[in-house]
Amino acid sequence: MLIELRIRDFAVIRDLRLELGPGLNVLTGETGAGKSIIVDALALLLGERASSQDVRSGAERAVVEGVFDLAGSAGVEEELDELGLPAEDGLLILRREVQAEGRNRAWVNGSSVAAAVVGTLGSRLVDLHGQHDHQTLLRRSAQRDILDAFAGAEADARRVTERYRDWRAAREALEAHRERVRDLSREAELLRFQHEEITAARLDPDEEESLEAEAERLAHSHELASEMGRVHEVLYGGEDSLSERLTELVRLLEREARLDPALGGIRDLVDDARHTVEEAGRRAGDYASGVEHDPGRLQALEERRDLLFRLKRKYGPELADVIATGARVAGEIRALEEAETDLSALEAALDGAHRRLLEVADALSRARARGAGELARRVEQILPALGMPGARVEIALLPEDEVGPAGGESVEYRVTLNEGFAPRGLARVASGGELSRVMLALKTVLAEVDRIPTLIFDEIDAGIGGAVAHGVAETLATVARHHQVFVITHLAQVASRARTHLLVEKGVLAGVAAASVSVLAPEGEARTREIARMLGGDPDSPEGLDHARSLLAARNGGGERGAGSG
Repeated sequence: MLIELRIRDFAVIRDLRLELGPGLNVLTGETGAGKSIIVDALALLLGERASSQDVRSGAERAVVEGVFDLAGSAGVEEELDELGLPAEDGLLILRREVQAEGRNRAWVNGSSVAAAVVGTLGSRLVDLHGQHDHQTLLRRSAQRDILDAFAGAEADARRVTERYRDWRAAREALEAHRERVRDLSREAELLRFQHEEITAARLDPDEEESLEAEAERLAHSHELASEMGRVHEVLYGGEDSLSERLTELVRLLEREARLDPALGGIRDLVDDARHTVEEAGRRAGDYASGVEHDPGRLQALEERRDLLFRLKRKYGPELADVIATGARVAGEIRALEEAETDLSALEAALDGAHRRLLEVADALSRARARGAGELARRVEQILPALGMPGARVEIALLPEDEVGPAGGESVEYRVTLNEGFAPRGLARVASGGELSRVMLALKTVLAEVDRIPTLIFDEIDAGIGGAVAHGVAETLATVARHHQVFVITHLAQVASRARTHLLVEKGVLAGVAAASVSVLAPEGEARTREIARMLGGDPDSPEGLDHARSLLAARNGGGERGAGSG
C-alpha cells in the first residue's frame, strides 16, 4: 500500500507530501489546479520515461518518492532480497530524480539502481489506469494472469511453467547430445586413426630413458669393448698389471711386518686394494667380452626413438601427453559407440516431458475456457452502472502454434462499447475514461483475488454524471474494501465516498505557479464546501451545502463504513 508520496520541483509542484490511507482516497480540485500532474509524477515512479521538461522552472532537478507498506506483498520482499535491497521495517522506498539537463537517476531503499528496477517493483504494487500507456490491463500477460486468478487456475499455470522448463531442459539435452554425436561422427575416422596409431605403439611412460641408454651403448660398443679391455689388462690381465704389483707389495710388507708388527695394518690395506683391483679388473674384462656389436638392434632402437619423437610432436609435448591423448580418444570412440543408446533414452525422455506438458496445458486450457465466459458475463453485468449499457465483453483464447511457458494459448480481452460493433482489443477502446471503467468493472469482479494492493484511476469519470456517477462511486467503494484506491475525480458522488479527501489548489510562489494539496477533514466544513463546489453550485449557498451534506451523510450511513480494510 502506498502510504506516502513526496513530490518536489515537478512541473508546477514546488514541494508536496501526501499521506494516503487504506480504502478510497480521492484527489479533487478546480480544472488546471494540478491534479493530473500528481498522476504524472506517480507514472514516473512506476517507470514512465523521464523528461527534463518535468523539472519545475528555475529548479535543478525534480524528485518523486513513494513509500510503500509491504504487508501482504511477500513476492515483492522476495524480489528485494534477490536484488540485495531488503525492506526495512516492512517498508519500500522508491525514488526517481530528473535533472534539468536531462539526466535521471533512480533509487530503491537508498541504493542507486536502474530506472527499470524502480518501474518493475512499482508495477507490482500499483496499477495506474488512465491515459498512461503502461497500465497493466493493456498487457496480454496481465490479462492472462487476471483470468487465471479468477478461474482458480494459478496452480495449473505454475505446473505448466514447471513442465515447460522440464521439457525445454530435455530438448536442450537432446540437442546437445545430437550435436555431440555429429561432432564425433565428423571426427570418427580421425579418432580411429589416432587410436590405432597410439595403441599400436604400446607405449611405456618410462621407456624413453632406457631406450636412450641402450642406444648410446650400442652406438659406442667398439669403443667400450676396447677401453674396458685396456682397463682389464692394466688392472688384472696384462703383464706387470697393477694386481701383480700389489701382490708383490703385499709379500714385501708381510716380510717387514715380521720385523715390525706395526706394519701389519699397512699390509692389510694394500691387500684390500689388491682384491679391489682384481675384482675391478675381472669385471672390466667381463664387460669387454660381453659388449654387443648389434647393428640391427641399434637400428631398431633408433626407429623406436624416431616413432616416439613423431608421436610427441603430434600429441605431446611429452610421452605422458601422448598416452593421455590415447585414453581420451578411446573414451570418445566409446562415447560414439554408445551414442545411439543414449540418443534413444534422451528421445524417450523428451517425449515423456512433452506428453506431461501437454497434459497440464490441456487442464489449464479447460480451466481458462470455463473462467473466460463467466468473467466476461460478470463484468458485463457491472458495465451498465458505469455508463456503458451497450458494452459487451469477450475474453478470447487464441491458440498458439505450440505450448509455451504460459500455456497453449494467449488471452485477449475484447470490448465493444456500442451495439452492432465488433469487439476490439482493450488497447483500442476509445478513451482512457472508458478503459478505466472497464478496468474498474474487472477489479470489482476480481477484488478478492487481485494481488496488486493499490489502484489509481484517472479520467474514470470523463463524460458521466447523474445515476452513472452514483454507479461509479458505489463500484469504487466496493473495490476499496479490498484495495487501496486512489481516484482523481470531478464527481461529488465519488468524492463523498472517500475515506481520505485531498484538495489540490494552484497559487503563485515567488512569481511561479505552484500547486498545493491539503487534507480535508472527513466531517469538516472545508470538505462540505468542496463537495458543494463539485456539485456545480455555489459552495456558499445553503442549497449547495445541504446537497453536499446529504451526500456525505449517505456515505456515512452505510457505504463507507466497511470500506478501506485494505
